[in-house]
Amino acid sequence: MGTEHSKNERRRSIFFLRKGPKLPAWEDALLSGKDPKSLLKRGLHYVSLSLIMKGMTSAPDFLWGLPEVQKLNLSRNHLVAIPPSLGKLDRLVVLNLGSNRLKFLPKEIGLLRNLKVLFVNMNCLTEVPAELSLCRKLEVLSLSHNCISQLPSSLTDLTSLKKLNLSNNRFVQIPLCIFALRSLDFLHLGSNRLENIAESVQYLVNLQIFIIENNNIRTLPRSLCFITALELLNVDYNSIQTLPDDLYLLHRLPRIAWNPMDKGLHISHNPLSRPLPEIVEGGLDVLFNYLREKKEHN
Repeated sequence: MGTEHSKNERRRSIFFLRKGPKLPAWEDALLSGKDPKSLLKRGLHYVSLSLIMKGMTSAPDFLWGLPEVQKLNLSRNHLVAIPPSLGKLDRLVVLNLGSNRLKFLPKEIGLLRNLKVLFVNMNCLTEVPAELSLCRKLEVLSLSHNCISQLPSSLTDLTSLKKLNLSNNRFVQIPLCIFALRSLDFLHLGSNRLENIAESVQYLVNLQIFIIENNNIRTLPRSLCFITALELLNVDYNSIQTLPDDLYLLHRLPRIAWNPMDKGLHISHNPLSRPLPEIVEGGLDVLFNYLREKKEHN
């Protein structure tokens, strides 16, 4: 009896779905009278839903009725906004909104208290909502390729954040809130408008990869040399003329690196003062010995 009743309810829901307002072609093809929950993939650890490259200009309403989804991929569409209803998906662990046309994020993103990974790269953001700081479990955040020039001070609360990508934005200085993120092991600030690195960078004691290429930086602060966990430091394509004498303290840098993917010190395409260009060509050991001897003689 119960089974027959549920079948009737099912037929009714399909009838109204078909007789209701015409769905976009992609949504009609996806659903075809099916329960939206049938689109979910139930893996060993996560319930996921992927709607990549569907030509969407707005997120489908049925999404907000799927509270069990934990991994949601809406990347590579034409989304111009995400509605406040996003806050209903409070089990989300991974959210990918990359490669859309978003100009802002709803403040309700702060309701996603289980969120660990957030991609909003390649959009049109000019600011980040302060409420993002409520996502205390966030470990990975990519905001690259946007139009952001500052971050809310409240992001100091993201104490679990390990990887932060802010490359290809409009930062003139490194936001102060970043220096409070002591768990960071990866920080990408390449292709911005930075002119200096604040001495406070020394507080990022767990930083292993620091990319700050293609900016307008003229000097490296001495405090940078105290981040001894660094394995990759990329300052290519800047305006650096001199190097701090204590740079040799970065003993985990294995080499002068030329390939963007290699660990080591990337320092090409800078107007280094003589004799630094020749010394750099000799390799990292030669450079470090030079700086060490220079310090001892000063």
